Amino acid sequence: MLWRSVRMALREVRRNATRSLLTMLGIVIGVAAVIAMVTLGQGATDSVTASVAGLGQNLLIILPGNERRGPIASTSTPFTLDDVAAIERLPSLSAVAPSNSKGVLTVNGNVNYGTIANGSTNAFFTVRGFDVDLGRLFSDAEVLGGLPACVLGATVRKELFGTTNPLGTTIRVQSIPCKVVGVLAPKGQSTFGQDQDDFLVMPLRTFSRRLLGNTDIGTIFIGVGRPEDINKSRRRIESILRERRHILPGQRDDFAVRDMKEILKTIGAIASVLTALLGSIAAVSLLVGGIGIMNIMLVSVTERTREIGIRMAIGARSSDVLTQFLVEAVVLCALGGVVGAALGLAGSFTAASALGLPFRVLPGIVFLSFAFSAIVGVVFGFLPARKAARLNPIDALRHE
Repeated sequence: MLWRSVRMALREVRRNATRSLLTMLGIVIGVAAVIAMVTLGQGATDSVTASVAGLGQNLLIILPGNERRGPIASTSTPFTLDDVAAIERLPSLSAVAPSNSKGVLTVNGNVNYGTIANGSTNAFFTVRGFDVDLGRLFSDAEVLGGLPACVLGATVRKELFGTTNPLGTTIRVQSIPCKVVGVLAPKGQSTFGQDQDDFLVMPLRTFSRRLLGNTDIGTIFIGVGRPEDINKSRRRIESILRERRHILPGQRDDFAVRDMKEILKTIGAIASVLTALLGSIAAVSLLVGGIGIMNIMLVSVTERTREIGIRMAIGARSSDVLTQFLVEAVVLCALGGVVGAALGLAGSFTAASALGLPFRVLPGIVFLSFAFSAIVGVVFGFLPARKAARLNPIDALRHE
């Protein structure tokens, strides 16, 4: 009985192809919009997450906090090398990289390029997840003796040397001659639009003595050996720094210890809420499409009143008529759901490629959108179907 109702519904769709297509259009747009919005939202979430995760795994970042004196806000006292040495004694840490940075002008022959110079140790490359593409990292003599050596990011290498091998050449960083000993493998642009390869690294002692003129440490990057040790290490680091910076119990920290996992979790939560919001807004068009289905089905009942009377006169029950019209509404919505799912996936793939986002197919969302379109057919098709089932056969036969 059900299969016969489906065949009759498909026959009605074919008989009124143009009207059926226009009726399904709201469902098609709704399903396509939901799938496209959620898929693009997930792709953006994955892209941002990957960008943040690219800063390093099991990473803690320690920064000076902000102090407010009346209306004026300023950065707290920088860290010192003694602070770094105290933190390095913790056994759970895999690497500690003190760092400072400054905008500089680099010169190679008659080519000038402005970039960011970082002063740090070889641990910087480990905790930040950078690999060497050409050459090497700093030798012990360069790190301990403060020799003017530098490792270039891929962008700096490209701007200063093009495709030429820069190893062994000497560039000028501000007024300091600096020997290029290595080039890092490129990471590309982050989701936030920042070029992750636009920097160079010098030994910390060289950077502090010849570029900064002091031994202040602006940032400390810390790699933790095991993920389960992150919280414990964070608490111990906070305790060490509070003691060294003479912060009394009850006073607020004048520094911040940021856990990359917490940052990723926060970003993921925000992105999930935004994706759900976009999907909800797009789902409104499904309701509009459902209203269109109900409207057309009511018109169809009026047009086919005599047909309904004939069917009931030859033995069709009210439940048979109810099933017929209900199945027609569901078939229209299901067909719209299939077409909408295909258009949504195609559209999200095209948009993701254009925006440089990863394309993520979410089978659960595709199935849910299709199921929701069928439910819309049941809900909005019930009223017209019930109206048809309640027609008086005698009155229906008299209808012209």
